[in-house]
Amino acid sequence: MKRFEYLVPESLQEALQMLSDRPEAIPLAGGTDLLVQVKEGSRSVETLLSLKRVTELRQYAYNGALTLGSTVTVGRIAADPQIQQVYAALAMGAGLIGSVQIRNVATVGGNLCNASPSADTAPPLLVLGAQAVIASVQGERTIPLEEFFEGPGRTALQAGELLTAITLPQPAQRSGSFYLRHTPRARMDLAVVGVAAAVTVEADGSIVDARLALGAAAPVPLRARQAEALLAGQVLTDELWREVGATAAREAEPIDDQRASAEYRRHLVDVLTRRALRGVLARAKEG
Repeated sequence: MKRFEYLVPESLQEALQMLSDRPEAIPLAGGTDLLVQVKEGSRSVETLLSLKRVTELRQYAYNGALTLGSTVTVGRIAADPQIQQVYAALAMGAGLIGSVQIRNVATVGGNLCNASPSADTAPPLLVLGAQAVIASVQGERTIPLEEFFEGPGRTALQAGELLTAITLPQPAQRSGSFYLRHTPRARMDLAVVGVAAAVTVEADGSIVDARLALGAAAPVPLRARQAEALLAGQVLTDELWREVGATAAREAEPIDDQRASAEYRRHLVDVLTRRALRGVLARAKEG
């Protein structure tokens, strides 16, 4: 492995200054993706900027809305009872990442910044209305998470910028969220396809608002907006249920690779969309 410089800032401000001075530096959080890429030679680095001592990024708070520091581990997210209750899809996605040992070090920010189309936290965060908080020495900006992903391995982060937090609004009453994925193995595998759903319903069960997001079904995690539009103001029937699944499958932009064909991925989008809708409507009706 090629030698590299290792920087260890003690605070967020120091980290941002180091990124400004050394724009080639790559932030390192849990390292469950980055260090593997470096060791395998698929990624070359000159400078790593460790975030392990930046305590500001390890905090999260729930005050009506949820703010997650970018180095909060996915294990903490998956195990948090309040997140399980209010942001169920996120807890479900976080709980599927790797093994217990990996979840104890892997971070939500790292999962997003790796920009893998199969990231298990991305579809849940998209349907939950997440925004990315990005900072540099010049200041801070916030963008919808949907605009954060630009392609496999590529994000909206510019030189000198750091993802510092993810914010999620308080869900409405009678809302629910759900996440499903398909993998060849039950554990420690990447999603062949993942689908997240979030809905808000009226007391009579009709759908006020619906969001669907697909993972590993396009170059970036994406919202299935045409399928969402079919659900607004509707009560889910068997016919509509099938139409929504088929529409989401048409919105997908999958590829053929060694893990699955594009045709099979479209089929999975259809099936998992319908299953996710069944699951999320049950949660929403429960309150």
